[in-house]
Parts: sequence; structure tokens; C-alpha cells
Amino acid sequence: MTSHVKLQLLNGAYGVARLRSSDPVPAWADGGGFVSISRTDDELSIVCPQDRIPQDVQLDGGWSCLKFQGPFAFDETGIVLSVIEPLSTNGIGIFVVSTFDGDHMLVKSSDLEKARGLLAKAGHSLS
Repeated sequence: MTSHVKLQLLNGAYGVARLRSSDPVPAWADGGGFVSISRTDDELSIVCPQDRIPQDVQLDGGWSCLKFQGPFAFDETGIVLSVIEPLSTNGIGIFVVSTFDGDHMLVKSSDLEKARGLLAKAGHSLS
């Protein structure tokens, strides 16, 4: 298991928007910052800077986004677990999105300082 992961705090507040599965990907979703678009048979979820999400869209906001400093090999195990375990066992909710080169984790901005301390105690660093 990876013992030390470097994480970078991305600027700004992030939101997770939910649209209908049949909705097209809206133009507001694209742009700078971290963006993740996932479609299932049940929904279209979009993670992006919160200020881009229109007020009439279902939203869970107030997230801070932490980028795992990779890239990591696909067969490298335990990376995400080593980061989320100290948070989840201490009652901090997380939202993880994986990309080809790495992972991003969202934590509520109100939990960020507590998360920072727990991550440091677990041997991880946050810049």
C-alpha cells in the first residue's frame, strides 16, 4: 500500500450537479478547472467549479477539490484507499473521481481543515 500521497488543493469551490440521463451535456460544464462528466442509465452527473452551475440545476455544493499528484500506474494498488480511509473512519464524507492519469477527491469545504490534519497524521501531504 502507498504510504505517502501528495495532494494539491485546487482553487475555488466545486459542485456536483445532477441532470436527467437523457439531458445533453450542457455548455456550462466545460471550461477551466477540474471537470468530470459521468452518464448512467439513471443520471448525468457533472463535477465542476460551482460558480458555473446554474441556479435551476440540482446541486450539492461547497466542495473542495484535492488532486492526487500522479500519474499512478493502473496496477498500483491502495492509493485511493490510503487517502480515504483516515477520512471516512473519522466521519468525513468524500467524493472520488478517477481519470486516466490520476484521481481527484472532493471533501466538503467545512471539513477541509479537519481533513488536512487527518491526512498529515496518515503520512500524506497537502499543498
